[in-house]
This record gives sequence, structure tokens and C-alpha cells, in this order.
Amino acid sequence: MPGLTIGKLAHAAGVAVDTVRFYERRGLIADPPRRSSGYREYPAGAVHRLRFIRRAKGLGFSLREIEELLTLRAGPTAPCGEVRGQIAAKLTDIQARIDDLGRMGAALEELYARCESTDPLGDCPMLDLLGEVESV
Repeated sequence: MPGLTIGKLAHAAGVAVDTVRFYERRGLIADPPRRSSGYREYPAGAVHRLRFIRRAKGLGFSLREIEELLTLRAGPTAPCGEVRGQIAAKLTDIQARIDDLGRMGAALEELYARCESTDPLGDCPMLDLLGEVESV
């Protein structure tokens, strides 16, 4: 099977061409050889790698974390526990963000409930109350 151009690769992986170039610069995908015409020629396996990166980003992994996962994936003898540890750390991180968002939401709800004024903006007590709300 012949290699893929950057446009076909991007389309097959569901990402933008600029995303492919960015990941290439970051070293997440290998710099492909070029055809005699000068076009890059990506192997079919690059589609799977880009899909992996896209899915991992969708689950909240940073590019640094994805790079670590790709390194583990490349070494098939690495213990699965390392990946499990990374997933556990990501779950903890996401739960902390959810907790922070909950506190932020509660603070905004309190602020919103304390002001039902229709006065002009210069007399808006919500702006004054923002200074009084405990930080989240």
C-alpha cells in the first residue's frame, strides 16, 4: 500500500493538517520520507498513531503524558501497571478539577443569589460582592 499524503493522513485520522505538522514538530509522529515530488509520504500506521493521540487528548492527557504513553506502547514488554498508574493519576487530576469547578459554581451561585438588583451598573452590588466572595 502506498504512503499517504499529509492531507489524506489528516482526513483519515480526523485531525487538521496543521495538527499533523504540530505533532511532527513535537516528535509525536515521525518525520516521514519525501517522495521525489517533495510531498511527505506517511505510512498507514501513522493514522493509528494520530487516532491514539486524539483519543488520549480527548480523555484529558497532556502532550507530555501522551508522549510517555506512546513510549510505553512502543515497548511491548513494559508492565501494564505503568499505564494503569498514569490512568489513575489522570483520574485523580480530573476529580480535583471537578471539585474545583463545583466550588467555583457554588461561589457564583451564592453571588448571584445575593443580588437581585436592577439598578444601573454603577450601583451594582454584585461587583462589590465579588471582592467579598471567598476564593475557590
